[in-house]
Amino acid sequence: MTLVKELALRAKEASGKVAAAGPEARQKGVLAMARGLEEHVSKILAANEEDVAAARERGVRPELLDRLQLSERRVAEMAEGLRQVAGLPDVIGEVLEAWQQKDGLWIEKVRVPFGVVGMVYESRPNVTADAAGLVVKAGSAAILRGGSDALHSNRAIVTVLRASLETEGIPADAVILLDDPDRRAVDELLTAKGLVDLVIPRGGAGLIQHVVETATVPVIETGVGNCHLYVDQAADLDMASALTINAKTQRPGVCNAIETLLVHEAVADAFLPGIVASLRERGVEVRGCPRTRDVVPDVVPAGEEDWATEYLGLILAVRVVPDLPSAIEHINRYGTHHSESIVTEDKEAAERFLREVDAAAVYHNASTRFTDGFQFGFGAEIGISTQKLHARGPMGLKELTTYKYVIRGRGQVRP
Repeated sequence: MTLVKELALRAKEASGKVAAAGPEARQKGVLAMARGLEEHVSKILAANEEDVAAARERGVRPELLDRLQLSERRVAEMAEGLRQVAGLPDVIGEVLEAWQQKDGLWIEKVRVPFGVVGMVYESRPNVTADAAGLVVKAGSAAILRGGSDALHSNRAIVTVLRASLETEGIPADAVILLDDPDRRAVDELLTAKGLVDLVIPRGGAGLIQHVVETATVPVIETGVGNCHLYVDQAADLDMASALTINAKTQRPGVCNAIETLLVHEAVADAFLPGIVASLRERGVEVRGCPRTRDVVPDVVPAGEEDWATEYLGLILAVRVVPDLPSAIEHINRYGTHHSESIVTEDKEAAERFLREVDAAAVYHNASTRFTDGFQFGFGAEIGISTQKLHARGPMGLKELTTYKYVIRGRGQVRP
């Protein structure tokens, strides 16, 4: 028996016990995980420092290093996220619909756990805790396969989470780390039909594409974030400046940071010099279209590839557009259906943008950085889906469940 099959069988057995444990036990288990993170923060940070030191030696860019690095504050946020998840209403057993047929059959559509959820992701060890908490709360078991750059961090976190679950009678195998660095182990996880019920990839375009193309088990695709902010002709330019700075620089290495700024030509002369200067003060390289360079001549010329690039760093492409329809067309052509924002005081323009832009999250007068399960009140998220079935946007508890039909009769037979 291979390692992956052995782990999947253990997770399968544990998933049934988690589902049967009941809402109070699952809640206590997730709360125990939160306490465990806080009680063992020193151990977790020491392991994380090994990963960070190795990443520095490899010359990893600062914004990507930020995704990997933990701190006492970030571990505390992981614990708080688990507490929020624990405090959410239990969704297992929820009756989504119910009706009675003419023959007297009573039919209910009931929310149930998936079973075994595989998670394949890169860097960001906070994902380990978020995914574990959500999957357990949703009545399933998790097999986690993080990136090799966070291996020490993930081992420390999972060791704590497993021990914490056992203190509340939840099997430790509800959370399993697949720490085999061989890529073939990932492929075996992706093809473990009958043992793994769902796989969710979270990371760069290469990882996601590999999972989607390789998997024979169901996949929820979490997409890359080529996100945009459009400054309309009716925008409050001070607001537009603040939103641009936040959406680009607050944490540039994450998927909900903007990569392209679109500006209506009517406000380009008034807006561009100031925002380019502000971005440069924060270390951002600005690449612009010819019209942008007419206003700010020393901007780096933008090529066609810039409009389709997720930089995950301090680079921003800027394009001047003639009108709102052109902005919408650009976003729908180059965007990755993640998060898009319009800045305007024109309600009609805002509503058209919100209606016609094809993305999981669309914003009016707000930063795209809010596309996040924690910010949406989900406690944490398993990822941000950019597909349309069966989940879209930040995925919380409900997106980690499926349903079945429960039919009650009184001896009815089909004529």
